[in-house]
Amino acid sequence: MSATGSGGRVVVGVDGSAASEDAVAWAARQAELIGAELELVTAWEWPSTYGAPMVLPEQFNPAEDAEHLLADAETAVKQAHPGLEVRRSAAEGHPAPILVEASKGATLLVVGNRGHGAFVGMVLGSVSEHCVTNAHCPVLVVRH
Repeated sequence: MSATGSGGRVVVGVDGSAASEDAVAWAARQAELIGAELELVTAWEWPSTYGAPMVLPEQFNPAEDAEHLLADAETAVKQAHPGLEVRRSAAEGHPAPILVEASKGATLLVVGNRGHGAFVGMVLGSVSEHCVTNAHCPVLVVRH
């Protein structure tokens, strides 16, 4: 099967965490197995504060940082799976709705489980839980 064949598109969330790296590796293997295209998706936001203004370094650019994050993930995928077709997508906003939107028309959405919410013992993090309950395709949550 070719990467643009009937395997469709596997979408994976990228945030640079260890769980995200595991999710990217799993999604790349799966995309290769089913002949799908792999889409690496990340989200970025400008930091905000309530009250005192935040001073940011002059060179601070979260959109550019997101592109670097995707480029690094793509490099790792291409080293392990040289024939895999990879697409990258970075969008401004919260990752949960961005990943759900990216899931439209996808074969599979893969996300890592960071679980850094208020309840340490929770099985799912807030982004992965939102994706599982709202995505337009099956979702796999990869635990680190």
